[in-house]
Amino acid sequence: MWKPNQPGNTPPSTPEPVRPVAPVGTTFDSTARPAAGAAAAAPVGEQATIGKSLIVKGELSGSESLYIDGKVEGAINLPGNRVTIGRNGQVAANIVAREIVVLGKVRGNCQASDRVDIRSEGSLTGDVIAARISIEDGAFFKGGIDIRKPGNEAKGGAPAAEPVKVEA
Repeated sequence: MWKPNQPGNTPPSTPEPVRPVAPVGTTFDSTARPAAGAAAAAPVGEQATIGKSLIVKGELSGSESLYIDGKVEGAINLPGNRVTIGRNGQVAANIVAREIVVLGKVRGNCQASDRVDIRSEGSLTGDVIAARISIEDGAFFKGGIDIRKPGNEAKGGAPAAEPVKVEA
């Protein structure tokens, strides 16, 4: 029997159990859920992230919000969700979403059922169709603005009214 007080005795060696470690980094699987009883702070809404080292070419569509800090070329279609272009984000795409927030650079048309928000460090070159728009001091915007009331979408792709061209 081992007694800790006696000199020269060493504790019996028992191997440390191997515990799986989750990989660190960005994941695109938004269906993973914590085990029952696990304490986890669940976000109010799901949000996917495109990191600053990622480049995406093609069409993005889905049913969760999206944060873009990398480069995207193509089309972004998330009609019931928010699209945020981060400070490092560079987007060359037409965007359709409920809400669009621009902190980086966007080259393309933006259509939002709720609002478009161009922050002070943001840049948007393209036409905007939205119920509301906000352009902070210091932001860059070049294009047309068409303000539409919610639920008053134009039929057949024809604009409800001629957009007013604004250069800031």
